[in-house]
Amino acid sequence: MMKEFVFAGFGGQGMLLIGKFLAMACMLDGKHVSWLPSYGPEMRGGTANCSVIVSDTEIGSPLIENPDVVVAMNLPSLDKFESKVKPGGLLVINSSIIERESTRDDVTVVYCDANRLAESVNNPKGANVAILGAMMSKCDIVDNDKMVEAIRIELGERKARFLEGNKAALIAGMEAAK
Repeated sequence: MMKEFVFAGFGGQGMLLIGKFLAMACMLDGKHVSWLPSYGPEMRGGTANCSVIVSDTEIGSPLIENPDVVVAMNLPSLDKFESKVKPGGLLVINSSIIERESTRDDVTVVYCDANRLAESVNNPKGANVAILGAMMSKCDIVDNDKMVEAIRIELGERKARFLEGNKAALIAGMEAAK
């Protein structure tokens, strides 16, 4: 089993962070992982994305041409990565700020109102985790407990106060995408 993911959005939307969450959760599950960030010098406000590869065997290269899954948090990211999703793959779109629909009919498309979901659980900065939950509900890659543990580890003690809000956003995204 090998699955390739791209998480893309504006710098500051937390795409690199949720990529780390997925990579850590899959490592905790005993999988081989690769996490490769990509961002411009402007970072916050500029484009940012990361590639995550999850495999049962060693990973030869962290580079991805045609991911199985793309999570797009903004329109430039959707425009850039929509055509690259493998046929039969998964495309998760943040419908809170992306007003257009996907042009693909050969992939599963999930529209996630990530910003509204995050606000509904009193975690307005948790849109990234809400869309991660939506992705998880359609892509059987790792269980919820491993993801919550990964979030706890990645947040560390300094940001531990954000764990409960992120758990709530994750669950809200999972439920909304069912």
